[in-house]
Amino acid sequence: MARYKILNGKKIELTADEEILRDKEEQKSAIRVQAKKEKNENYLAKRLSGKQKLKDLGLDDDEIKALMGV
Repeated sequence: MARYKILNGKKIELTADEEILRDKEEQKSAIRVQAKKEKNENYLAKRLSGKQKLKDLGLDDDEIKALMGV
């Protein structure tokens, strides 16, 4: 499938080398997006785990909110 770029308002087909570069950029972008998603999921999991541990220690929801600044 041919891909294009816009140069000076004109639609120009990418060369083979440009397509290779574009593919590499897209792969890097997908890796960054996945890493950010995993980082966010880990943060949320740790937050929930910490909250549960505080509950296990006997703190109530209001005390936990006060500690977490929520």
